[in-house]
Amino acid sequence: MPNVQVVDGADNCTYDIFYVEDNDFYLIFSERDQDIEFSDDFVGRVGEDKAAEVYGRMWKRRVDKKEVVGISGTLFFQLSEKKMFYPTKKESEMSIPWLNGNEE
Repeated sequence: MPNVQVVDGADNCTYDIFYVEDNDFYLIFSERDQDIEFSDDFVGRVGEDKAAEVYGRMWKRRVDKKEVVGISGTLFFQLSEKKMFYPTKKESEMSIPWLNGNEE
């Protein structure tokens, strides 16, 4: 099962990791090779009821970080301002000026 790291806007965010069923993973991360998603985009795409179902299953499957073997995706909550860094929703294509040769 894929592991999903959850990052939220809380000051005390622990960056928890949850495992999800393959079907739920593909609902959250809808595009091929996508490994970044924002909760508002996910809810907007599948609807509040379906998102609540997926989250309900996911929240029950927290993984101890010391036992994690790989993270398949990152799900952001309350952090829409980070979208500009992930225009393709692929971590490998993250847009950071100083990593892309621009010092601005």
